[in-house]
Amino acid sequence: MAGLACALFLYGASVLIAPWWAVLVLVVLWFVFFAIACRWWTPHPRRLPFLAAFAMLFWFGFVLAGGAWLDWGP
Repeated sequence: MAGLACALFLYGASVLIAPWWAVLVLVVLWFVFFAIACRWWTPHPRRLPFLAAFAMLFWFGFVLAGGAWLDWGP
């Protein structure tokens, strides 16, 4: 869960380089990741670090692709 909290800061800081609609998509996706983490908390606790790592890698790929193909930037 701490990893997802770290990912939330990345997703929120995206407002500095991404348009508002992209940040909205990222925040909605973060809530989906958080719901999955809450569901896995007791039955599969060892999956949570992998989910947090996936959330951070997804953010990196999303912002990188947006910068490359959609010309996002400060």
